[in-house]
Amino acid sequence: MLDNPVRVRAEARQQILDTLLANKIPREYGLRVGVRGGGCGSSWLLGFDTAGPADEVYNVDGVRVIIDRKHLLYVLGAEIGYETGGYTVDK
Repeated sequence: MLDNPVRVRAEARQQILDTLLANKIPREYGLRVGVRGGGCGSSWLLGFDTAGPADEVYNVDGVRVIIDRKHLLYVLGAEIGYETGGYTVDK
């Protein structure tokens, strides 16, 4: 198992933790990171979710990160950031 398949920048970490707290989202939820679509038409998938049987769960700098095993190779090395207006993903 990987220690940190993705990185979470400090500003994104704070926004994620603040959002979870402000919305009273239960502890079993985490940030789901994945891809939607395939090939040239793929896009990033970010959202709050609970882990299922096909998922791996990681603690990345205090953020619970959930990644479907099928998506792991596509998101490996991604860096999650936050800018006014929403989250960003760099790979």
